[in-house]
Amino acid sequence: MKEYYIQLYSPHGLIRFNDPEIGRDKDTGGQVKYVLEMLEHLSLHPQVRKVDLFTRKIIDKRVSSSYEKEVEVVNEKARIIRMACGGNMYRPKETLWDYLDEFIDKTIRFIDEEADFPDIVHGHYADGNYLAGQISEIFGIPFLATGHSLGRNKKNILLQEGMTEEKIEEKFNMAKRIAVEENLLKAADVMVVSTQHIIDTQYALYDNVNAAKFKVIAPGVNDELFYPFYRLDMPSFKMSMEQEQALYRINSDIERFLFNPAKPLILSIGRADKRKNFEAIIQSYGQDKELQAMANLAIFAGVRKDISQMPDDERDILTNLLLLLDKYDLYGKMAIPKKNDPKLEVPEIYRVAARKKGVFVNATPGENFGLTIVEAAACGLPIIASPTGGPKEILEQCDNGLLVDVEDPKAIAEALKKIISDSQVWEKYSTNGIAGANQLYSWTSYANKYIELINELFQRKSLEEGSLPHTTAYGKKLANAELFIISDLDGTLVEGNDSRGLKEFTQWIADNKGKVVFGIASGRNRYITEQAFAQYDLPKPDILICSAGSEIFYTDKFIPDKGWESHINYQWKRKELQAALEKFPGIYLQEEAAQWRFKLSYYVDAHFDEDAMADLYKFLDDHKLRARVLLTDNKYLDLLPFRASKGSAVRYLSYKWKMPLEHFITAGNSGNDKDMLKGKAKGIVVSNYSAEMEDLKKYHSIYFTKNPMGTGVLEGIHHHIAKEQLLGSKN
Repeated sequence: MKEYYIQLYSPHGLIRFNDPEIGRDKDTGGQVKYVLEMLEHLSLHPQVRKVDLFTRKIIDKRVSSSYEKEVEVVNEKARIIRMACGGNMYRPKETLWDYLDEFIDKTIRFIDEEADFPDIVHGHYADGNYLAGQISEIFGIPFLATGHSLGRNKKNILLQEGMTEEKIEEKFNMAKRIAVEENLLKAADVMVVSTQHIIDTQYALYDNVNAAKFKVIAPGVNDELFYPFYRLDMPSFKMSMEQEQALYRINSDIERFLFNPAKPLILSIGRADKRKNFEAIIQSYGQDKELQAMANLAIFAGVRKDISQMPDDERDILTNLLLLLDKYDLYGKMAIPKKNDPKLEVPEIYRVAARKKGVFVNATPGENFGLTIVEAAACGLPIIASPTGGPKEILEQCDNGLLVDVEDPKAIAEALKKIISDSQVWEKYSTNGIAGANQLYSWTSYANKYIELINELFQRKSLEEGSLPHTTAYGKKLANAELFIISDLDGTLVEGNDSRGLKEFTQWIADNKGKVVFGIASGRNRYITEQAFAQYDLPKPDILICSAGSEIFYTDKFIPDKGWESHINYQWKRKELQAALEKFPGIYLQEEAAQWRFKLSYYVDAHFDEDAMADLYKFLDDHKLRARVLLTDNKYLDLLPFRASKGSAVRYLSYKWKMPLEHFITAGNSGNDKDMLKGKAKGIVVSNYSAEMEDLKKYHSIYFTKNPMGTGVLEGIHHHIAKEQLLGSKN
């Protein structure tokens, strides 16, 4: 029986296992609770060897210091791993997109340091799915994805509410999110969803929906926390001190608002989110005097301290709830407490309402699942919810409440009176809810179905061979290699029709393919580099450093290293550079085909000399523009991001793949190769080198060969391996 190492990805939000701050803001809702309970209950399954939840490390005085801890141990098989990216401050999830590649690079280092590759990656939300998809591609492992909420659906709702396309894009980075969601429908091995409704209504909006493989696995409730209200009366039942204190606090918080706290309690719980539709519940209660006489109302709308200091959308919602309380004069009849602890207090809130013979209302139209419905049902509360989405599926299976138009306050009021006024109806719905939640919505059931799904994936022949069909698994080779060989192309391995020693070099790479990573570092762009592989019988590349170090790709599929793109994009102002250089004399923009996102290319006139180069550097400095300037053959001028070069690319690869620079051998023949030959890496200068390489002879780590071209590169490799005992000694 195979045991699995599972990695979960959820980079946004404030995530901790002990005392999670569910409802603190719009990014800490039900999805955070979902992944935390999934983490814990998967770890209890006998086929799970280890499960880690990867999230973002946050160092911010505005939040708890618990989010600074890099590794939080949940139990002997479960951990929360926090990766630093995008600085230290807490960020809303919409602002994280530009920093996720940094998260990936650090995750690769973490995996390499632990020397333990995951068997499965599972992303949550669009950002977590982006991370999991990249790790899946890099290491060739199965990729599961859960969307939780989807961009197209949210965009449609916001447009209906009157927000403009431009404002939506500015606030939510929606185009990026939707593009990622479209891609993952093709890339994920399985899309795990909570209900069929999500597939039929939300994923149906996507172009790639027919390419996806869906699996419905409903999340569960923690039966150690969410148990029937009557258990308190059982002679054998004992409450912990923490539970007793939580129950006391909840009773006090609710009853201080109420004139007659003994009446049945109408309850709703959720974040301060417009979609939760708390207004409709208050209106249904406020407009019906008979209902007010029958019951009290309690709304737990997230966690609040000073409403004036909260984000605009949450402040507006909470202010409106208080205004409605005042409008209908519900003082003494309605409670709106300021906070609740999700682990200890929320279960007691449900049970307090159930002991008072109350009803739980979920007024969200089109809820994807409705975890609060299942929690309330497990505690014995009858339910009123929308006749669409996840609530419809739950109530139809459990027969534990009424489905009504939740945007019609009168319909809500009539349903509430029907349940509260008839004790037999109340008992039926309460009993059915407890049984249904226990049988259909348990985390044990979820974990069993989840592992069955993984077992099916691993039974596929393609997985037995070590890699998924849509992945390259290049990451495993790079992480396990003992030596990286990075060679210049033109003038070093080949030159026109001259490819001396290339056949022998290629054979040596093939003979050592399990230990050695081979890379090309060239001034050529991607497409001209591809032509070289078609023209010459070069070794199959693991790494390609193109356009003088401004691009890094993996394998002959040219998979871009997006972390490198993010790294060199720092202070790169291509448009501003081009506009400013229109005024600089003696240079002329090259054709469009020569231009790249991270390369601005010019021709220079015949009079362009050292003084002109000095003037160019001064010009850039005066305009506060940073760039790396390369002049080739006194004809071609390239401006790159100041962080981009062959040497910088080599150092980046060393960091990313946790390979010491001493285990890199670099080879070149001209001035453009200098910065990757110097430093801690072992350098090779082939005998057919350019004159500007003479000054490198003073470096002991650089070997000047007796032979030219590929023969010289192989000579240098043998020299360094023999001298430093490189193979078999990775540290």
